[in-house]
Amino acid sequence: MQLTGYITPESLMSLEAYTKWRKVHKPEVIAHRRLRSVQLGEHLNLQFESETTIRYQIQEMLRIEKVFEEEGIAQEIEAYAPLLPSGSNWKGTLMLEYTDIHERKRELARLIGIEDRMFVEVEGSPRVYAIADEDLDRENDEKTSAVHFVRFELTPAMRAAVKAGAAVKLGCDHTHYPAHTQIAADTLASLAGDLK
Repeated sequence: MQLTGYITPESLMSLEAYTKWRKVHKPEVIAHRRLRSVQLGEHLNLQFESETTIRYQIQEMLRIEKVFEEEGIAQEIEAYAPLLPSGSNWKGTLMLEYTDIHERKRELARLIGIEDRMFVEVEGSPRVYAIADEDLDRENDEKTSAVHFVRFELTPAMRAAVKAGAAVKLGCDHTHYPAHTQIAADTLASLAGDLK
């Protein structure tokens, strides 16, 4: 079960310890990340974050940037902490994926506002629309960003329903990208672990 906790400098591994840990555990983290990834249509991928994915991301950034000083560690934690689910919500990284550069440019211009049209729908409950990009605005008048950070805030009744096994849909009702999909049972079981 994936319970949400807090990531502190003391709870992170040293660069040496992490390098050893990573060699053994990287495939598990990749499998966990894949489990919590939901493809919506052809070009939209929502990676639901967890303490495991965020902790891994922080450790990776510290490793890549060779950060071992307190201030640098604190900055990485501060940068990623807002993506940790808090028990009443799901948080995710929304990625618009287009391999062709011209198609990407065209579609990002057509999909302005898509992050605000994302929703989850717990069986028997109304849709919950994403609260997007709380840290900074990621679009302008000409285009949206290929990456957005979203939060879905669930009521106590919705959280109880998910924990009791209710089905959940992920969807988008943007004019230029109407799509929805049932979240797979194994993914939903992992997501239910985020809820209190």
